[in-house]
Amino acid sequence: MSTADPAETFLQEAQELFEQIEATLLDLTERPDDRELVDTAFRGLHTIKGSGSMFGFDRVAAFTHHVETAFDQVRKGKARPDTELFAIGLAALDVMRRLIETPGQDTGDEQAILDRLGRLTSVSAAPPAAVQPATIDDAGPATYRIRFRLAPDAMAMGINPLLLIEELRSLGDATVVALPDKVPPLDELDPTQCHLGWDVVLTTDKPRSAIDDVFMFVIDDMELKVELIDPTAADKRLGEILLEKGDIAGPDLRAALERQKPLGSLLVDTGAVSEPQVAAALAEQQHLRQDHDGGKGAGGKQQATIRVAAERLDGLMDRVGELVIAQARLRQLAAALDDTSLKSVAEEIERLAAELRDTTMGIRMVPIGSLFGRFRRLVHDLSRDLGKEVRLTTAGEETELDKTVIERLADPLVHIIRNSIDHGIERPDARLAGGKQGEGRLHLAAFHSGAQVLITVKDDGKGLDAERIRARAEEAGLVAPGARLTDAELYQNIFAPGFSTAREVTSVSGRGVGMDVVKRTIDALRGTVEVSSTPGQGTQVTLRLPLTLAIIDGLLVRVGTGRYVIPLSAVEECVELSAADDARSRGRSFLNIRGDLVPFLRLRELFNARTDPDPYQKVVIVSSGDLRVGLVVDQVIGDHQTVIKSLSKLHADVETFSGATILGDGTVALILDVAHLIDFGQRQEERLQAS
Repeated sequence: MSTADPAETFLQEAQELFEQIEATLLDLTERPDDRELVDTAFRGLHTIKGSGSMFGFDRVAAFTHHVETAFDQVRKGKARPDTELFAIGLAALDVMRRLIETPGQDTGDEQAILDRLGRLTSVSAAPPAAVQPATIDDAGPATYRIRFRLAPDAMAMGINPLLLIEELRSLGDATVVALPDKVPPLDELDPTQCHLGWDVVLTTDKPRSAIDDVFMFVIDDMELKVELIDPTAADKRLGEILLEKGDIAGPDLRAALERQKPLGSLLVDTGAVSEPQVAAALAEQQHLRQDHDGGKGAGGKQQATIRVAAERLDGLMDRVGELVIAQARLRQLAAALDDTSLKSVAEEIERLAAELRDTTMGIRMVPIGSLFGRFRRLVHDLSRDLGKEVRLTTAGEETELDKTVIERLADPLVHIIRNSIDHGIERPDARLAGGKQGEGRLHLAAFHSGAQVLITVKDDGKGLDAERIRARAEEAGLVAPGARLTDAELYQNIFAPGFSTAREVTSVSGRGVGMDVVKRTIDALRGTVEVSSTPGQGTQVTLRLPLTLAIIDGLLVRVGTGRYVIPLSAVEECVELSAADDARSRGRSFLNIRGDLVPFLRLRELFNARTDPDPYQKVVIVSSGDLRVGLVVDQVIGDHQTVIKSLSKLHADVETFSGATILGDGTVALILDVAHLIDFGQRQEERLQAS
């Protein structure tokens, strides 16, 4: 078994650090006076410098040293936080990436960036004598000892100590011990006063100022003591901790050590300290030992992670898919043989297969925020190059998608964003003349909708020119002259190969290639693209994508002699269609579902079934967004774990089906494309209403 190359590990970690630093620098361009952001950028640069030196990337380490020094001067107040400095930092990140990816090549940009840094700070372009690895005092978490007592009337003034403690916990790993030594006897107790104190040991990567911020509004009337302690001193003895905290004097400690009892008991017996103080010191000792162990033991709090090649995850998902198919076959055999023992085993294997499927799919799911973060730099650079002011906002970053979908979404979204900024959002003077703010807005959002994830890219620009799109489409032969089309149908022409309404070709767009790539990629992902636009107000592009490309829960139905799968997450309910109801609905094609008129499709007619229909057909109500449609089937067989298999290239134009699956008996069932069927049913209803 081969071990991972240390240099390859550094490359992966460096890429994550680059993304983190880039996001921090982009935040600094909007909030240049945020000291915490400056500290974050400095720590990231410091880690890259030290790790690069450790793994032999000396040129990267030497160059990063100068950039790190510039940010250190900002931290210490020797240089002014300036948006130009942060722009230079972004350019320096690009150079660092190239130095790591192609270490033997000369980028030619290093000296130019150092010269620009020198004009803003006192950074020298001379190479450092030696680059040392990152040290714990500059990078990594710190451990603090915090003791605080609120004013006696704190609670009467509306202060909740528990909220302060929770805020400390949010900063990192905290161990909290209450100090009840000043609580009076019960008959003297005033319930409106705060008698407790607290000892907190906090390990955090936040700056010291974050602790002060917790007590910002109560600092004047309280006792607060914060000390930095060495987290590596895990073997520090109880007496040493009590002595450091000032809870005991040296002579008392020495006198207690001469006895044979446990130190904590001895100190309590002598009255030198109270039991709560000993408990707090023991808790601190345990906290430091856990931090020192790094979470290796059973009681460790840190969660271990491991890097796995994407190909191995793909292989695991394939094996799980085959297991699900074999499990379905076993369940079918158990039902046919009517063997109780075999049924029991089949049910247990079905449960385990379902858990394994969910776990494997969970491993493959990635928050879309990892993709959204890449576009901040794209928007920043494009808006600067085109002389426009554009602010990017995002929502739904926690929405998860299959990693394969995430990887293939990058290019389509880049093309959509570039078109929005180049063609959609106007220059500041034009926006102001039109009564808008000078700064344009571009909004990226993601959210779940049934079995799909919807990703929207919305701008507040000038919108699409429908007449110009029609003229170009007619000129290219895509639309017949004078044809009646809805705006949504007309806008679909922008995805045709070579289609462009740009009057001139720029370095950003105008060749009619980008949106064609969008359409082909989304189609390959079994998704759809929708475009809506309002002249003068902006354009919205919506991508509808499946959650995963591997396994879904489905509803198995029969139409004639064929069996089909409907994605279960799109199914709302099933109702019966009697022969009388079937006869009454002829020519109307809609059902009354509890007062709502729902159009329906007879799948027997759509699939040309030649057998007689069942006497009691069923209607499966499916939905996508706000739209609903009924699918009339002969029989609802039941739920089915569906391993999705792609259709061949010969069937690429078949829109009714999104794929196929293998059933337990070895036959193939086609998976219905719910979004297409809903769209088809809505259009059919509109045609009937119009007639």
